Amino acid sequence: MVRRNIVLLDIDYITYEEKPVIRLFGKVKGENSHDLIALDDSFVPYLYVLPSGNIDKCVSDLKELKEEEEIDFTVIEKVTKKDFQIPTEFIKLSFNHPQDVPKYRDKIWDLSSVKQLREHDIPFYRRYLIDNALVPMGELELEGEIIDSFETIESDNDSLEILKLSKAPVTGNTDFQDFRMMSFDLEVRNPHGMPNPNEDEIIMIGIDSNVGVRKVISTKGDEFEHDPEMYFIEKVDSEKEMIESFIKTVKENNIDIIIGYNSDVFDFPYLKDRAKIWGLDLDLGVDGSGVKFIRRGFNNAATFKGLLHVDLYLVMRRYMSLDRYTLERVYFEFFGEEKIDVPGDRIYEFWDNGGKELKNLFKYSLDDVVSTLKIAQETLPLNLELTRIVGQPFVDVTRMATGQQAEWYLVRKAYEVDEVVPNKPNMTMKNIKERGSNSGGYVKEPEIGLHENLVQFDFKSLYPTLIISKNISPDVLVKDNSSYNAKFEDFEDYETGYDEIDNLKEEEISSAIDDDEEYYISPEHFFKFKKEPQGFIPSALEDILNERFAVKNRMKATDDPILRKSLDVQQ
Repeated sequence: MVRRNIVLLDIDYITYEEKPVIRLFGKVKGENSHDLIALDDSFVPYLYVLPSGNIDKCVSDLKELKEEEEIDFTVIEKVTKKDFQIPTEFIKLSFNHPQDVPKYRDKIWDLSSVKQLREHDIPFYRRYLIDNALVPMGELELEGEIIDSFETIESDNDSLEILKLSKAPVTGNTDFQDFRMMSFDLEVRNPHGMPNPNEDEIIMIGIDSNVGVRKVISTKGDEFEHDPEMYFIEKVDSEKEMIESFIKTVKENNIDIIIGYNSDVFDFPYLKDRAKIWGLDLDLGVDGSGVKFIRRGFNNAATFKGLLHVDLYLVMRRYMSLDRYTLERVYFEFFGEEKIDVPGDRIYEFWDNGGKELKNLFKYSLDDVVSTLKIAQETLPLNLELTRIVGQPFVDVTRMATGQQAEWYLVRKAYEVDEVVPNKPNMTMKNIKERGSNSGGYVKEPEIGLHENLVQFDFKSLYPTLIISKNISPDVLVKDNSSYNAKFEDFEDYETGYDEIDNLKEEEISSAIDDDEEYYISPEHFFKFKKEPQGFIPSALEDILNERFAVKNRMKATDDPILRKSLDVQQ
């Protein structure tokens, strides 16, 4: 039995002998850092059933369904969980394989004794992270047996270790490591406009990194051999050798994160197509696999097993509000500097003409990757911190909308407090929410002109603080407000009261709200929230705010500029 401490980079699952096997991809810590794949075949998929009536009747129906339909529930057990803080009896159904959950879900839901299914749409690998409290990009402590090989792992990496786990992994230090990062960019000869991978060759592959590698690989460059300014050119004889050199560079430098700009849509699809023409595989995955394109949001994400790919274009679209999102525009916004630019439709001319124009094209290619890496070093720490908070894989988090990040954070927090996650709203509920949208907060327009004796007042984390102080959360919302609404004779009923609130005197409303000892009451729609116990949403927010304030205090107390910058990202 051996122990290993790794930094968890990636996770997936495969099927082996009709059973799911979780694969954890990481880097072993220490001087001799190397790749490791940990295997866990002990984890099984499951969902929760909320009975419509008698729970024993529901269990009986499920057993009957299992026999009639030959559904292989591995376990049917009664469990008590919290449902909006109310202890509730559920039935936990475990399955042999993750694909069984969507396969049999509708048949289970059709039973008259079943009211709801819960947590049936959580992907298996995410379920594993949540249930084991694992933090991607943080440290894991592993224990198991080293094995020589395993199905689907065909790596030519001699230092790769494969560890079959004997027990569940344990989260170690969640402080982030110094990851080995590399940016890359393609230049394509495009005489007919938009590059066509079936016709237009790659002429340059630019590379920059934080591990000492900076170069542009190309089939030209002899004329600049004695020019010290062009030290970065790596001359090869063919496009095939260019692609081979790129693959070799990634592998030999043990890269953790590879970064592009619009690389999901252009660079990796194009590189894959050109590699295929030359009979090459982009086998950059730690397990020896090639690039795969997985639907994430509106685009297909280029992914490698154990090698993290970040498309900075998507990150910039999410966190910046600009008129354009070209690399040149984003770089200027960050650093106030113009980067070298070559018009896209003239790249082939610069290539064909040689001389000064070719030299400028080489500089442009290098500047692209230098700029991309520089932006990444400014922005990726924030995404790493979000990964730690959300608790989902780094590649997923960089492609999630903010709302999705919040949802997965709450799903993890729900598991920690033994809450069963409510189902996503159906279309009817979504339509109601859209139809009944409320106006935003009030903003007072200042008087135009010069002012003196100004005072600045910053309300610390306004909305989270309000949610916490007023305990605003669905699990402490009192759904039947009839007893409270009866206090207001001007209201015919609760619904019409929404539109007639102006008929009440302000002091009447204020008095009724302030005098209530049991509830916090909203002054507009009179929603009632219990003062005790603390709601799930305020509790989750309070954890984040307390951590943020602690980090801010540490930031104020340190004189170390590097530590201060790191803490600023965290807060």
